[in-house]
Amino acid sequence: METNIINERDFVNEFIFTASRSSGAGGQNVNKVSTKVELRFNVANSQLLNEKEKMLINSKLANKISADGFLIIVSQTERSQLRNKDNATDKFYKLIVRALTPRKRRKPTKPTKASKEKRLEIKRIVADKKVLRKGVE
Repeated sequence: METNIINERDFVNEFIFTASRSSGAGGQNVNKVSTKVELRFNVANSQLLNEKEKMLINSKLANKISADGFLIIVSQTERSQLRNKDNATDKFYKLIVRALTPRKRRKPTKPTKASKEKRLEIKRIVADKKVLRKGVE
């Protein structure tokens, strides 16, 4: 999957935003204003994702998906609700892109000649040490 393919889709209609009061430092602003934003996205009912993408998201983001099938993203770092909303949306797109990007397959390699020689040299040094530890009879 390419980043452009996901970013071209408009998931905003499928988002459910809820706002609440943030935790932590912030003084009077934290106590008065509901700036914490929680983005909820129902993966199973999404019209913009195909079945393969839904399965990938469910498997790779299982720890972020609730029991009722909602992908939950929380943002409370900013002092304004709008910026936290934008922040949560950005997090969502990054998560989806990362989940749908296939992992690069590892190409198995063999040890180089130099690394084999180094390993054997270290083995010789350790063996010599052990021989020297033995008491003289």
